[in-house]
Amino acid sequence: MSRPRVVEALAAPITERLLVTDAGHFPHAAAHGRSRPRGADEVVVILCTDGAGYVELRGQTYGVSPGDIVVIPAGAPHRYRADPLNPWTIWWMHVVGLDSDVFVTAIAESSTEFSPVMPAHDPYAARAALEHVLVSLERDDTVASLRSASGAAWGVLAQLAADRARGTTEAGDPILAVQDYLRENLHSNASVAELAKMAGFSDSHFSARFRHASGTSVVEYRKRLRSARARELLITTDASVAAIALAVGYDDPFYFSRHFRAINGASPSQYREAFRDR
Repeated sequence: MSRPRVVEALAAPITERLLVTDAGHFPHAAAHGRSRPRGADEVVVILCTDGAGYVELRGQTYGVSPGDIVVIPAGAPHRYRADPLNPWTIWWMHVVGLDSDVFVTAIAESSTEFSPVMPAHDPYAARAALEHVLVSLERDDTVASLRSASGAAWGVLAQLAADRARGTTEAGDPILAVQDYLRENLHSNASVAELAKMAGFSDSHFSARFRHASGTSVVEYRKRLRSARARELLITTDASVAAIALAVGYDDPFYFSRHFRAINGASPSQYREAFRDR
């Protein structure tokens, strides 16, 4: 984007929050690299889809492999380069705006030790989003195209922040597997010890890992899952409260109602009535 257009877009609704100023795709980029002793004015985001490379930031060197995403904060001195023997293929973008640093902070502070390189939870989706960014900017610099690019960029950064908040980005992670199990088996009353065994951890290590990934205990996480399904059934069906309680794993409808009220601030009947009065 031209610099005058960047200034205009940063003063406009939506793009003032997050704006993609530059984007590109470098296939098998032999000898590609950048050195910015004073950093870039924008947050730099790079997705590696093939080959390899490295990034130097804050005195550390990080390897970059296929499926990795690099996030470099604005103003941070850095250097990156493709591997000379196996040069990377990358999709990249630069972003600015009121929320660009907020995303970097969320990605950094959600991790015990910040690294600019992290595996993409879904590298194919990330590639599609960055391709969408590039196509939007190649089309023109109208408000519609800039907003379209911003939306795709937002999705990439939001997913990275979510992955860091969970404490994992690997689909096969045992904590994610336990969360999937609990979502798919609302009737299960598996104990923490049983779930820990499923994940392959000790009880204490599992509980700590689970709380870090979800922000809550196993017991509370299960309550929230059951409550979410109950809200859906209250809204979309005429089933009785007792029937819904059974459907989400409670044998005692009074016990269910007590948990539901604690989470939603209303009884199941009150929640259903309030929703239908909207």
